[in-house]
Amino acid sequence: MAAQAPPLAPVVNPWIVGSAVMLGTFMEVLDTTVVNVSLPHIAGSLSATVDEATWVLTSYLVANAVILPMTGWLANFFGRKRLFMAAVAGFTVASFFCALAPNLPALILCRIVQGATGGAMQPLSQAVMLEAFPPAGRGKAMAMWGLGIVVAPMLGPVLGGWLTDHYSWRWIFYINIPVGIASVVLAKLFLFDPPYIRRRAGGVDYWGIGMLAVGIGALQVVLDKGQEEDWFAAHWITALTVVSAVGILAFLIRELRVQHPVVQLRVLKNRTYAAGVLMMTVVGFVLYGSMVLLPIFLQTLLGYPAIDAGIAMAPRGLGSFFAMPIVGMFLIRFDPRKLLVVGLSGGAFTLYQLSRINLNAGYWDIFWPQLFQGMAMALLFVPLTTTSMDPIPKEEMGNATSIFNLMRNIGGSMGIAAATTFLARRQQVHINVLGSHVDVYNPAARQMLQGARAAMLAHGADSATATRQAFAALFGSVQQQAAMLSFNETFHVMALLFLAVLPLLLVMKKPRHHRAGSPAH
Repeated sequence: MAAQAPPLAPVVNPWIVGSAVMLGTFMEVLDTTVVNVSLPHIAGSLSATVDEATWVLTSYLVANAVILPMTGWLANFFGRKRLFMAAVAGFTVASFFCALAPNLPALILCRIVQGATGGAMQPLSQAVMLEAFPPAGRGKAMAMWGLGIVVAPMLGPVLGGWLTDHYSWRWIFYINIPVGIASVVLAKLFLFDPPYIRRRAGGVDYWGIGMLAVGIGALQVVLDKGQEEDWFAAHWITALTVVSAVGILAFLIRELRVQHPVVQLRVLKNRTYAAGVLMMTVVGFVLYGSMVLLPIFLQTLLGYPAIDAGIAMAPRGLGSFFAMPIVGMFLIRFDPRKLLVVGLSGGAFTLYQLSRINLNAGYWDIFWPQLFQGMAMALLFVPLTTTSMDPIPKEEMGNATSIFNLMRNIGGSMGIAAATTFLARRQQVHINVLGSHVDVYNPAARQMLQGARAAMLAHGADSATATRQAFAALFGSVQQQAAMLSFNETFHVMALLFLAVLPLLLVMKKPRHHRAGSPAH
């Protein structure tokens, strides 16, 4: 008797399926940045320092990074629908306990659970949406997915600042509860496993899981804490770097040799997908790096309050929000690689514009580059995801999206670490260079010093105090100008990075399914 074929999944409107998975995913991505502006309030409320409170961010990112690459294997082992519902439910419950945390260790523990459960949502939602839509409609699917992935991190600081200022930091976790419940209900009703999602024969690769957890977890801690601890000046950062390198190398060797790997690395043999993963890593590097730099610039040099700095970041999300659906429609008519050229060039140009601003910059000098940068990001995320995933068979889609999202997140962590380190180092260089021209023999410096001293005397200071205050004011001006120059250089380097990955488009093949009516898999 022939074996019974697995039942086909019910046909559901793909937009309903997309809404079911994107609710939870948007909530999870939002939580990567929503806590940032609330750290001083969390530290004060839980009797901790701000440095100690940063582990609330680090613990989440580490747990998130460990789970991301395993998502494809976990979906086959437990079932995609079951895994997604468990991830959303676990994330929602962890959010509830984060809000109730009585002390910092309890909050960090709950954030680890949040990161571990939330890590599966991004690749699962991407895989589900790529399969729910017909091949010719994947551009629209990725436009919807990109809205959550790109807009949520930008909305996070604004929402987090507003909730913290008007209510309490605990509300940044409470708001996840109704969203999580709605996502679980929708997933229960409308999400179904395709017939090829099934547990593979063979044992569990426990060694691979362990090496992955150690290697990726240690790397994430190094990237998140390195600049704060002056990198390799701290022995524990050096030790973790060695652990990370050994763990990741051992993991790669094992996964290429074991019969049933937890992460199928052979998918990278496809040149289009491999080039797409590398390009997405660079996009994550620049996106998250610039996203961290701009609020620092606005608050430290232009004097914006935290909430105003968050609002000033909104145009980037606004540009992506309006451009994503349009880009999804463009993919039907144009080769996605041509849209990628426009996106990379546009992103580089907006970063170049930001590299030319100065201390006299007004709101509109920040608004327009950010708005156009948001549009450029839409022209990057949607075509890049569609092109990279086009040659991947549906059976490997979960594994491919796991690696894709992992590298975007690692790229983001590397971008933040590199941007903050480069900024600090270049500021020191510029302070030395500018300071070398400030002496009593320089007429301009002498005139500024005398003017500052006269101002201090006019405010009632005695002669000795006025002189000290004048020197302090002059050095403060040097520091400010040095910081401005270092911001300019950092944005300039990021613009060059976007241009540097343009040659990768020559490696990528033209997608087979970007036009309506193209043959399906």
